[in-house]
Amino acid sequence: MPSVTPTNTLEVKQRLVSAASVEDDASFELKLRPRRLGEFIGQARVKENLSVAIEAARSRGEALDHVLLYGPPGLGKTTLATIIANELGVAFQQSSGPALQIKGDVTAILTNLREKQVLFIDEVHRLQPQLEELLYSALEDYKLDIIIGQGPAARTHTMEVKPFTFVGATTRTGLLSAPLRSRFGLVLRLEFYTDGDLQVIVERSAEILGVGVDAEGALEIARRARGTPRIANRLLRRVRDFAQVRGAGRIDLPTARAALKMLEVDQHGFDEVDRKLLLTIIEKYQGGPVGVNTLAAALAEEADAIEEIYEPFLIQIGFLNRTPRGRTVTRLAYEHFGISPNRRQSSLF
Repeated sequence: MPSVTPTNTLEVKQRLVSAASVEDDASFELKLRPRRLGEFIGQARVKENLSVAIEAARSRGEALDHVLLYGPPGLGKTTLATIIANELGVAFQQSSGPALQIKGDVTAILTNLREKQVLFIDEVHRLQPQLEELLYSALEDYKLDIIIGQGPAARTHTMEVKPFTFVGATTRTGLLSAPLRSRFGLVLRLEFYTDGDLQVIVERSAEILGVGVDAEGALEIARRARGTPRIANRLLRRVRDFAQVRGAGRIDLPTARAALKMLEVDQHGFDEVDRKLLLTIIEKYQGGPVGVNTLAAALAEEADAIEEIYEPFLIQIGFLNRTPRGRTVTRLAYEHFGISPNRRQSSLF
């Protein structure tokens, strides 16, 4: 599978408005993470499905069906996995697809699972094929087939695995193999959050952090958080610092606006990289269409980074389109920069 180079991955993660998790976020997010389904804000459809499934599993005294959570990064997939374990009152274990390298890793985890335990694997689409195959019988029959020996003398030994709930998370569900996808009983997509939901999240996080924030200040942060709680909480941290150093210690609308202006995060949540991408299409390619590889070369970026990190939000809010011929900007992009499209460009809208 193509991957973003280490250099570009570092650049992506250093962006203030990147939804990718960074090491600095971990301890901060842990304090703010809701522990129960009732505390989780937004994603009403996902919560309703999980609530029914969890209640049914509890009433039957069985392990919950395996769950696949998919959607853009930063929307709460890991948080929901921990909530599932908390609601069921069972143990929780976490790993990730890239961290599991050999069959012994998966075998050790599966054979040590407790009854009805939740096993969470992030980036499940990056599991190696041979490790996926090892999971199939464990997910379906709670059995683990281990081959002992080699050649003609090889034999298969079947081990029992205690009933458990497998929760997989992915940002790229299309890369999951069909056999693995078919073994999930619940497949749930997380959507970008509304400004109203993000405002509640900002107010809740500020209360936990002991920071004063009024409704207008919280909403201003929410509007620039790109529909993503992780970004909202990251912006809240930076605005809090600004309020303490250059304000009165409380986040109101003027303080939030001044802080976000200093951070170069505009009213749509765009940073320098977003603006550069849109302006490149407008100024160099007359609004498009332009192929992603050509655009990547013009921006000195990886095509994967553009497709997976930069584009989804721009497409979601209607500033960018993917077409069979390439990427094109919309009228909204021209209006955002105060640029008038020429006659040919206008005819495309």
